[in-house]
Amino acid sequence: MNDKERMNIVITGHVDHGKSTLVGRLLADTASLPEGKLEGVKSSCEKNGRVFEYSMLLDALEDEQKQGITIDSARIFFKSKLREYVIIDAPGHIEFLRNMLSGASRAVAAVLVIDAIEGVAENSKKHGLLLSLLGISQVLVAINKLDALNYDENVFRKIKNEYEEYLKSLRVKPIAFIPISAREGKNIVQLTPEMSWYQGKTILEVLDSFHNLPSNEDSFFAMPLQDIYRFSDDNDDRRIYAGTIVSGEIKTGDFVRFLPSNKEAHIKNIEVWSASSKTTAKTNEAVGFTLKEEIYVRSGEVMVKVDENALVRASTKIRANLIWLGSQPLTFHKNYLFKLGSAKVSAKLEKIERVLGEDANAHQYNDLKRNECGSVILSLSHPVALSSFYDNATLGRFVLVDNFDAVGGGIVLEDITEENENKSSFEEELFALLRKHFPHKFTNQEEILYQI
Repeated sequence: MNDKERMNIVITGHVDHGKSTLVGRLLADTASLPEGKLEGVKSSCEKNGRVFEYSMLLDALEDEQKQGITIDSARIFFKSKLREYVIIDAPGHIEFLRNMLSGASRAVAAVLVIDAIEGVAENSKKHGLLLSLLGISQVLVAINKLDALNYDENVFRKIKNEYEEYLKSLRVKPIAFIPISAREGKNIVQLTPEMSWYQGKTILEVLDSFHNLPSNEDSFFAMPLQDIYRFSDDNDDRRIYAGTIVSGEIKTGDFVRFLPSNKEAHIKNIEVWSASSKTTAKTNEAVGFTLKEEIYVRSGEVMVKVDENALVRASTKIRANLIWLGSQPLTFHKNYLFKLGSAKVSAKLEKIERVLGEDANAHQYNDLKRNECGSVILSLSHPVALSSFYDNATLGRFVLVDNFDAVGGGIVLEDITEENENKSSFEEELFALLRKHFPHKFTNQEEILYQI
């Protein structure tokens, strides 16, 4: 039985900076390929007069997947002695962001590849900004193709310093910068004498030092209320509160609260469809509950335990990272349908704080166009029980709908109270003052935050 831990990572970088070659090398050098696959691809290249490239291994596996290999097997790209690694496929930054925000997969770490010959490209900066936007804190920067520059330490240091300074402005602190040659397999799983000046860890060693996110099972209990069912046949007067548990565990007798109504009751029974009642239920189980006390609540509320520190709040205003997919821009003064968990309320755009790839010094953004993403403040027509995405991914992920079309998706960064909204206004005044009197020292808001 395979009981190895799995970790979702993304390997990103500008086109032709060596991302696919690095993945191919990791496949080969960790013995993660199907038996005979490497030799088969090399033999095919020789017969057809082509130069073998490690990036070809990805195409070979993709062809096999089409012929019947299971999706699960094809997604486990490589493995170390510690764990199996699953690569989130993201050919471009917009596709990556869509993938992450849709919940199809969630990366907990990233490898960002930079070509030492070309240096820091504009897309290298966009990918760094993207990691900042998504809050991925475990970042490894691999500076590739140093074999083409005679493994020059000065080239590595120059690119490292330039990119590290840029990431500082985004408040992204990489775990490591590693000089590599993906094509030659240098510093991937073993350190190389050609770069004896580098005394750090290999790519695989740094990946193995990363940590997975805590399991939802160990988190606070939370269940969005999907519906309430009432039975009348055979004198059955039960009222069953049904939904799927998104985190934590519950047992009969527990004292629970529904948000945002703040109604409270005790769990009487835990009901399961076509099965006998049970005394406990946990994450990902679809269950129903009967309560000892008669209370009136609506679908869309979230059930939590009274005696737990459940990081769920009833909010009418949120700060969020959002990707816009609608054919018409996201604009002010228009109502959108906000859907989070089982809750549905009307929402309006109140402020665009930052647009990905735009000038951070801009004082005002007028809209968010198709495939653009940024940080926004949304105002909700009614309180919604939600959580920061980083405290609970399910209760921190939402969709915006316009005329029955899903036009945007995002993650909740925080709910906005009068206290932190006023703080934000104060900070903006402070930033403006610092920029005015120290124009050469403080060039943008992120740099000011970093210096402070």
